[in-house]
Amino acid sequence: MHIDEALDVSKIHSIMGLLPADSPILTQRPFRAPHHTISDAGLFGGQSMPTPGELSLAHNGVLFLDELPEFKRNVLEVMRQPLENGSVTVSRASGSFVFPARIMLIAAMNPCPCGHYGNIQRVCRCTPPQIQRYRSKISGPLLDRIDIHVELLPLNDDEMLKVPDSECSCEIRKRVTSARSTQLKRFENTGIYCNSQMEQSHLQQHCSFDKESQSYLRHSIKELQLSARAYDKILRVARTIADLDSSENVKQEYIFEAVQYRTLDKRLW
Repeated sequence: MHIDEALDVSKIHSIMGLLPADSPILTQRPFRAPHHTISDAGLFGGQSMPTPGELSLAHNGVLFLDELPEFKRNVLEVMRQPLENGSVTVSRASGSFVFPARIMLIAAMNPCPCGHYGNIQRVCRCTPPQIQRYRSKISGPLLDRIDIHVELLPLNDDEMLKVPDSECSCEIRKRVTSARSTQLKRFENTGIYCNSQMEQSHLQQHCSFDKESQSYLRHSIKELQLSARAYDKILRVARTIADLDSSENVKQEYIFEAVQYRTLDKRLW
């Protein structure tokens, strides 16, 4: 973490008494994985004298929500604003308290209550209304605020036993570290540290692309009925893919790949 990020994280954990005695400054990004039964106060902060919740404890780190549709609908909906502006506002009679909450949200879910919808190896036993009720717990506006959507198909026996012939984790880590260094240099003295924090002015400056890519994007926006927010996220993701590939320019293939990560926007919701 950048020193400013580390100080912010350390302050929050110190308030909650979670700062190790032998480590006055946390240098590792936090990882929080609250249970799906958590209350809104537990996630956002509460009590008579508000204290940071899980969202703020994950500031500058990862908040992992497993079994996303199992969380209460009202809890998920209140997350929309923190995901947008990177902070949580808790109001009490004594006043309003603002806690930082700039997180990387990672969420996982099954395609249906039984978990077998779309699996050619197993029979889904859910009715269409059950599937719809299950998915309706995640609103379109919330999904719109998630940068990347990935569908994973179940592996068969041979695929599970086969040793993958792909890039190892240590090599991926090197590319990620290099990409983050590139972004720190790009945004030096601007108050932001990575592509996800880019505003409109940054997008125009660092995410330019050719006319063919622009035409493809225009077509995708029309076909998928993408929002302006989704368009901005496509640009941020494409810029990040370019950084991972050590490319100064946002090439067509990066735009194409970024668009593929928005296919859940209208197909399921």
